Amino acid sequence: MKNSDIHLNVNDIPGQLANLTRKANAYRAFLFFLLVASLYGFILWRINTFSNTPPSTSEESAQTVAQPHIDAATVQKIQNLQDNSVNVQSLFDSARQNPFHE
Repeated sequence: MKNSDIHLNVNDIPGQLANLTRKANAYRAFLFFLLVASLYGFILWRINTFSNTPPSTSEESAQTVAQPHIDAATVQKIQNLQDNSVNVQSLFDSARQNPFHE
């Protein structure tokens, strides 16, 4: 290719754009499908990226669950009631055997 073979003319640009537009119109349904499919793929990729990120240390420390605390006096009262009543004692025994049974 020689330098003299390349001719750039600003006046030819509208004609070339019109020619390109006519060729693109023949494939507009396919191009629209490619646009929608690529947008859908991008959204799925971002959802996958965000759903698999590990939490940061600040997020982990913010979500600590408070440990339940039972007063020692309350525990002593429950143990005294259990020792004094046969019905309560059997209730505690059955709850130990099957804690999810109502």
